[in-house]
Amino acid sequence: MYTQAELQEYLDELRRQVCSHCVQRPPGGPPCAPLGTNCGIELHLSSIVDAVHAGNSPSIGPYLEILHDHVCSHCAQRDRTGCPCPLDYLFVLVVEAIETVDERRRNAASPAGTPVTAGR
Repeated sequence: MYTQAELQEYLDELRRQVCSHCVQRPPGGPPCAPLGTNCGIELHLSSIVDAVHAGNSPSIGPYLEILHDHVCSHCAQRDRTGCPCPLDYLFVLVVEAIETVDERRRNAASPAGTPVTAGR
C-alpha cells in the first residue's frame, strides 16, 4: 500500500517521462481524465507500480506479462475503444520512471554521499 504522497511522486515522474510520448494524450493533458480520456496510468497507478515492483528483469517481457495479468485483466476499458491503451507500447518508459523514483528514494535514505545502485 502506498501513501498519497508516494503515489503522487510516481505520477509526477510518469508524467515527466511517459505522458509526452502518449498518442492518446488530449490537448492540455495530463491529467487526461478531466479531458475525457481514460488514461491507464491515472486509472491504475497503484497496480502499475505494484506490477513494476513485481518484475525484475533486464527485458521488458516479464514486466508486460505482469502488467497484462494484474492490471489489464481487471481494467474496465479492456476490449473497448482505446484498448490496448498506450501502456503497452510505453511500458519501457513506465518501468524506467518508476525505477527513477525508487532509486531517488534509496539514495535519499542512504547515508550522505553513499549512492545506492539498483539491484539489477
